[in-house]
Amino acid sequence: MLKRAALALTLAVAATGASANPELLRLQRDPNQWVIPNGNYASQRYSELNQINRENVNQLRPAWQFSTGVLRGHEGGPLVVGEVMYIHTPFPNRVFALDLNTPGRVLWRYEPTQDPSVIGVMCCDTVNRGPAYADGKIILSQADTTLVALDARTGREVWKVKNGDAGKGETSTMSPLVVGDKVLVGISGGEFGIRGHITAYNLADGKQAWRAYSVGPDNEILFDPQKTTAMGQPVGENSSLRTWEGDQWKIGGGATWGWISYDPELNLIYYGSGNPGTWNPVQRPGDNKWSMTIFARDANTGMARWVYQMTPHDEWDYDGVNEMILADNIQVGNQRVAKALVHFDRNGFGYTLNRENGQLLVAQKFDPAVNWATHVDMETGRPQVVREFSTRQGGEDQNTQNICPAALGSKDQQPAAYSPRSGMFYVPTNHVCMDYEPFRVSYTAGQPYIGATLSMYPPKGSDHMGNFIAWDAGQGRIVWSKPERFSVWSGALATAGDIVFYGTLEGYLKAVDLKDGKELFSYRTPSGIIGNVNTFTHKGKQYVAVLSGVGGWAGIGMAAGLQGESEGLGAVGAYKSLSDYTQLGGVLTVFALPN
Repeated sequence: MLKRAALALTLAVAATGASANPELLRLQRDPNQWVIPNGNYASQRYSELNQINRENVNQLRPAWQFSTGVLRGHEGGPLVVGEVMYIHTPFPNRVFALDLNTPGRVLWRYEPTQDPSVIGVMCCDTVNRGPAYADGKIILSQADTTLVALDARTGREVWKVKNGDAGKGETSTMSPLVVGDKVLVGISGGEFGIRGHITAYNLADGKQAWRAYSVGPDNEILFDPQKTTAMGQPVGENSSLRTWEGDQWKIGGGATWGWISYDPELNLIYYGSGNPGTWNPVQRPGDNKWSMTIFARDANTGMARWVYQMTPHDEWDYDGVNEMILADNIQVGNQRVAKALVHFDRNGFGYTLNRENGQLLVAQKFDPAVNWATHVDMETGRPQVVREFSTRQGGEDQNTQNICPAALGSKDQQPAAYSPRSGMFYVPTNHVCMDYEPFRVSYTAGQPYIGATLSMYPPKGSDHMGNFIAWDAGQGRIVWSKPERFSVWSGALATAGDIVFYGTLEGYLKAVDLKDGKELFSYRTPSGIIGNVNTFTHKGKQYVAVLSGVGGWAGIGMAAGLQGESEGLGAVGAYKSLSDYTQLGGVLTVFALPN
């Protein structure tokens, strides 16, 4: 079996040649495989498979399971290339190659040697969102920032390179993306005063091709003052430096730990940057550009085409790293947008932009509880902040209460799905508010640089902490909403069977009708689901796969054994009852219809 599975993979790679871009462009169009973490370059998380559909999904049953042997939070999901499935774990970042011909049989396993001290500088659990595949290689970004390429047939290391310095608080949790002959990867550590960057490495040998920082001088953030635009206008010289006091930009945050999307026709990559350091806004006056920003960059050179800052001078930790979903022919009023970008931000606003030029088209709240801003000014792109919910250090009122959403956002990194059949977006959301008290903090390399104490809870009068919603990105409105007891922390999957899958923190895999959100299927897996659902076929039969294993920010109390109400940056108290519904444990569950 090992030889047959390896041979199938070898032939698939040989048939497509060594150029990764044409290979992935072809493979991502094959719904029988799942070769990019978010399904395709557009991050749509949509499959054309329809054997499993709204009429028969209630018959879905587990076909097989596999235990990863790791108890922390399992974000991300499996890849399927030919007859091999690749799954991963949180720290220590194991990778398993599983033979689909003998379900659960391990073809090879990889377990990197890492200094366990990196665990102490990882914000919000030791998660990892999975490897990438291209050109016969599996690419993994480890917790300690080591980027490694493995031979997809054997698991042997082909090359590896360090992308950061864990001693300074730089870590990695994201899934890389391969574009052309380059591997793109970002960095975590916004809570440690790092300076975020996105870096391109050569797929063939791991040599650095370019690096673009989020904040700093033009030559380091790869801006052309006259050609890089924001809201349709050139940004001008040193647009970032002008918005920081002194040298604060050097510890300015803007981490890049989320998802990357790519438009092959425009040759542009799209991603977001995170919070500025510190969480105490009094210590960093100004807009703090370009934290909290959507970037469009040339994939070959890294030069920025356009930028849009969603939350200037962030006062709430509303990281902007969530996925950028690329969709075509979105109707916005009287305008049909041929190339749109849709983004559901932590700050609670759902944005629709023209991805060719960054024109802002829609910005509306996708959770009715959002109160920190009334609306976004469509001329300037700036949110209109409600002073009552600003955060500030000093004075009797420095503990600002009832801010919605909480720092973990109306949606965190858990990716949404888009169905071209319905034209709707299906979004896992958090329905959580917070109290936020900033305090002065000093920077020391490798030490937390947060400067705020948080507590989190459901909105007043609400009995639930999550909703799974359908969103009209052209009109900026919720079409339907399905409440859940806890935040919906899994990635969604839409299919041509007119159903949408997602997981819950209690551990249920669910399928709902994409038209009205009616629940059609529910099965309880061994642990809470914060992983991303995918689907594939093997020998003509459709399967659905998901990693369960509670953890992440919402489950950090259970994952790390924390008990204080304000620990886990406020999440422990909010989700303290989660342990009544699930327990730790990393398990892959693969579902299928009965024969």
